[in-house]
Amino acid sequence: MSDFTPPQGLPSKGKPSRLVRLWTRLRTINMGRSAVITIPSLWLGIFFFIPFLVVFKISLSESAIAIPPYTAMFAWNPEDAYLTIKASFSNYLFLFQNDFYLDAYLSSIRIAAVSTFFTLIIGFPIAYMIARSKPTMRTLLLSLVILPFWTSFLLRVYAWIALLKKNGVINEFLMSSGLIDHPLIMLQTNFSVYLGIVYTYLPFMILPLYTTLEKMDITLLEASEDLGAKPYQTFFLVTLPLAVPGIVAGCLLVFIPAVGEFVIPSLLGGSNTLMIGRVLWDEFFLNRDWPMASAVAIVMLVLLVGPIMFMRSRSKREEV
Repeated sequence: MSDFTPPQGLPSKGKPSRLVRLWTRLRTINMGRSAVITIPSLWLGIFFFIPFLVVFKISLSESAIAIPPYTAMFAWNPEDAYLTIKASFSNYLFLFQNDFYLDAYLSSIRIAAVSTFFTLIIGFPIAYMIARSKPTMRTLLLSLVILPFWTSFLLRVYAWIALLKKNGVINEFLMSSGLIDHPLIMLQTNFSVYLGIVYTYLPFMILPLYTTLEKMDITLLEASEDLGAKPYQTFFLVTLPLAVPGIVAGCLLVFIPAVGEFVIPSLLGGSNTLMIGRVLWDEFFLNRDWPMASAVAIVMLVLLVGPIMFMRSRSKREEV
């Protein structure tokens, strides 16, 4: 569209011809499309790509006792007009040679994957119920799903501490009802981390699923029933395949932030709960090793974004 040129030999006076009006309209549409694409591209460039380059540059430097605590990558000698570029890959080599960081990556992926699975198991029935409820009730039910966002994230995590500790509400209720004789150890365990992540990110799973299920054609379910399919067969053969886009979107919205979660493992998890977010915090603020922390962040970003981009490109090829 951008290569379209106005036709030659058009009259210069009088009322514009239909061809001129068409060319003007196409030119306006092309400018509008360019503006729509430019704005998000600038946003991603300023707030994602440029910070990514800065972090990547820091990861190629070396730690130093200075402000900032790393060596300069570029050094300019004005007398000789000589530019020196010093890039060190020692941080990445140490990262792959040390089992501590590998264990942190694997532990983060495992905790995020298990939490995403349980979030899907809990969120799918809720989203399906909201999508199949009366239109007058959907707004109320969606408001209840979004309501936790009106409260501080930190306060919601602290509330789970009051519920899960030895003398908390849950243990007091179980002991008073005679179900247990001794308090259960729920806080500072992996169980509390899973519970906190599932509770926190559950709305991110419900909303994409609801959007997909709400648009699903009900007549397909009726046709499946008329053909003699049982309810569970209709679910696995009709409902579940049509809900795949919502499932993929919800899983990505939960899994990606859960991998780098820091607050929930720090407050609810124990000393054995190792996640990459805690490693980043320790490297940045305790060890003050910014180059190593930047290398950890870059590798984590590649591990998350790389497979997603590969799956997306593969799905596009299959569509073509």
